[in-house]
Amino acid sequence: MTKRVNPMNENELENRMIELEIRLALQDELVGSLNDTVAKMQDALDLQQAQLRLLYNKIQQQSEGAGDKPYSLADEVPPHY
Repeated sequence: MTKRVNPMNENELENRMIELEIRLALQDELVGSLNDTVAKMQDALDLQQAQLRLLYNKIQQQSEGAGDKPYSLADEVPPHY
């Protein structure tokens, strides 16, 4: 027969189980919240990438209409000059 070094009574064991269940519930809530945040960030990133592609295509089309010279931001004059 094995002797237990630090036996727990039922009340202590139940309290530990309740504590673990509470921690698990809070972690589940946090993981869900983080998942929602990551999904929103991915949607925003997808939108920004699509907008960037549209701008790039627009610039390329404008540079094709200007002749052989490729488009360069250095050629642009800021509006305050």
